[in-house]
Amino acid sequence: LPGRSELVHGLVSEVPTPNLPFHGVQLSRGIDGRVLIGPSAVPALSREGYRRRDISLQDVRGTLGFAGAWRMSARNFGYGAGELARSLVKPAFVRSVRRLLPELRSRDLHSAPAGVRALAVRRDGTLADSLEFRRDGAVLHVLNVPSSAATASLAIGEHLATHL
Repeated sequence: LPGRSELVHGLVSEVPTPNLPFHGVQLSRGIDGRVLIGPSAVPALSREGYRRRDISLQDVRGTLGFAGAWRMSARNFGYGAGELARSLVKPAFVRSVRRLLPELRSRDLHSAPAGVRALAVRRDGTLADSLEFRRDGAVLHVLNVPSSAATASLAIGEHLATHL
């Protein structure tokens, strides 16, 4: 929101629906004062896909070959299609953002790099809804971080360093 960042003073987010992997639109004011706005769950075509053109055939094959991804997609098809449409069609995206920020104008929005948030999907198509860990020798794997805030949580870091 260049020139309009005063409209957002912190994090503004739709109330998430607990049984859905999508959280709708979020507006986040960074420490630099910039405001980033985006949908929270659009399938990525690469685990490191920060741009629309980032595609990893290996990652796509892995997703398409995993039954849990198909089950989750089938269970959430309508809502997921809406999230995808909002990410591709600017007027639809603007309408969804204006529910939270009525002062927003289409010309206020400019493209920015995407964030990537991995969601752990189980074989049955349900999402892991909490932090999950696995040890492999001296390596501790964090398999799921359902909240981006958890990646910066000092309490979680302290717990990992002390107890795991």
